[in-house]
Amino acid sequence: MNKLNVLWTTDNKTTVLTMLAIYVLNSKARGWWDDVNVIIWGASAKLVASDTQVQTEVLEMIRSGIHVEACKDCSDVCGVSDELERLGIEVRYMGVSLTNYMQSGETLLTI
Repeated sequence: MNKLNVLWTTDNKTTVLTMLAIYVLNSKARGWWDDVNVIIWGASAKLVASDTQVQTEVLEMIRSGIHVEACKDCSDVCGVSDELERLGIEVRYMGVSLTNYMQSGETLLTI
């Protein structure tokens, strides 16, 4: 199985709407990757929690079968863990998981 992990750290809304969302949604719809996973980390947590247009994109990702998870430490620091969970995002500590993704040879795209 080929898996794409996207480490989303930017709070730049334009980048999210014109690159990240379009690429991951097309990746899933067109079968470019068997499995697509988006990891919300750092400043992106605050953007997702506060911007309804970005939330709409994240909800579309989830509806299309893309797994979306968020770093609990980051979202706790930003005070948005509850909001992310309400959106259906899996919020958990991510250091070990991210390390495992990389050490197992899974593809990692960082935005």
